[in-house]
Amino acid sequence: MTERRGPGRSLVTRRALVDIIRPAVAGSYGVTGFVAPSIADWLLGRLGLTVPGIRVSLRDGLAVDLYLTVAYGLPIAEVARQADSAVRYALGRAIGREVDRLTIHVGGLRYEPAAFPPPASPADASPPAASPVDELGAGGPVGTAASPAGSVSEGGRPR
Repeated sequence: MTERRGPGRSLVTRRALVDIIRPAVAGSYGVTGFVAPSIADWLLGRLGLTVPGIRVSLRDGLAVDLYLTVAYGLPIAEVARQADSAVRYALGRAIGREVDRLTIHVGGLRYEPAAFPPPASPADASPPAASPVDELGAGGPVGTAASPAGSVSEGGRPR
């Protein structure tokens, strides 16, 4: 016979919550990064003492503040909705608890232009092909003649 037990208690650190939140937000549509809300937070983040861009508070329930940068040209409200949904889903699935308050601060827009195609290397460049001779015999380069099949040969000799 199985024994029914009441709900237990689990202890989850703020750092563990941040480790759940960060990949969920980073993978959201339109989020390009995190920003520190203040100079002090930026400095603490550079020293490795805090994670910039995410604040978790457990005083009056689970409260999360996100400080994000968003891709230029995308609707900010839609990006915020995606991040909100991702955080709520990730925390609900990982710890089985709902987020009481989730605030998203957009700290800036990031413009990332599309990459240009790489330039062609000189080895890839082939010499210009001889232009075909039209029916009147004009248009071909000097010193070439047309063969009966229509292909151009060098020096006037058919191929």
